[in-house]
Amino acid sequence: MGGDLADVRLWAGELEAVHERFVHRFSRSEPRESALAYMRGLIAPLQRKNGWTLAEEAGHAGPDRIHRMLNRIEWDADEVLDDVRQYVIDHLGDPNAVLVVDDTGFLKKGTRSAGVQRQYSGTAGRTENCQVGVFLAYATDRGRTLIDRRLYLPTSWTDDRERCRRAGIDDEVTFETKVAMAKAMVRRAIADKIPFRWVTADAAYGFSKGWRSELERADVFHVMATTRHDTVVTRWAIDHPVHDLFNGLARQKWKRRSCGNGAHGLRIYDWARVEVRPWHRPDRRHWVIARRSVARPQEISYYIAYCPAETTLDDLIRVAGSRWAIEECFQSAKQECGLDDYQVRRYPGWHRHMTLAMAAHACLTVLRARELDAGKAETDPPSSSTSASPKYDV
Repeated sequence: MGGDLADVRLWAGELEAVHERFVHRFSRSEPRESALAYMRGLIAPLQRKNGWTLAEEAGHAGPDRIHRMLNRIEWDADEVLDDVRQYVIDHLGDPNAVLVVDDTGFLKKGTRSAGVQRQYSGTAGRTENCQVGVFLAYATDRGRTLIDRRLYLPTSWTDDRERCRRAGIDDEVTFETKVAMAKAMVRRAIADKIPFRWVTADAAYGFSKGWRSELERADVFHVMATTRHDTVVTRWAIDHPVHDLFNGLARQKWKRRSCGNGAHGLRIYDWARVEVRPWHRPDRRHWVIARRSVARPQEISYYIAYCPAETTLDDLIRVAGSRWAIEECFQSAKQECGLDDYQVRRYPGWHRHMTLAMAAHACLTVLRARELDAGKAETDPPSSSTSASPKYDV
């Protein structure tokens, strides 16, 4: 029991530290206090996290104060997000970090919630009535958390300005593809000098030649999943299909490697790479990477990489495997921080809820990183060296 009480005090103290980062963004005491109470409620062990239960957890007579903070009182969620992101960098910042882009769905009823319509939800694995948010995760060896977010607005919304106004969507907010949102978030990270080395994303984003080209022009290293129908420039042809590059590749070119832990243990695949665009600057390389299922060799996924010349296949596999970090963020933020437990319908309210849920998740991530650091300090010998990731050569 004493340990549980100590944990609660630890979480409460760190939440207050996060809250102190952005308390100056509120001009009145009520929303300042409500924001902290809201974050406390989000990480509390409540079966449901809605206005009533969060208000009860905060000791309020009803949900009015919570609702006012999310929907009516003026404060800028993007400014608060800047402060939360700086908290993450101060505690987890790593020049070798990976930025990971992905989207997740939030199942909703009705037609009034901003951006809701029947659309594909990766969370549900099918088309559902839902909202879709595009997120940016910051992944390091010490922890991973979400640092940016955008609510996707389908054309069924942006083509109906009156409907948008009722949901709090300004006339200046126009249609953007999910790839455009991803570009904007990474550009913002670059402009804000967030320390990182790599960008990765699944094929829904990585298939965009335009985005890959933009990252390359900025000299941003990346490993982007793509489809078998994508094409690249080789010694032999322009627009050569990536799936043709690995036909007849020598057996010894395939390496069996783990790209990280999954729900059922190590994710082990056979990997190979082929260099493309060979006449480029001498200190950079372009690769197409193939990831082949061990149990079902006909199942092959592809990645396109831009990286320093000395980058090894193991390095590229590690970055490709980092993409699952954002899935872990979604899962833990939904389970532990109420990322998908919200009742707001308006566009500003969605971004406010997500920002505070991300702040709570960042807090827990930093606390876990400290625990890992403390455990490592106790168990590592004085001259320990970092071990390589497990290898499974064919």
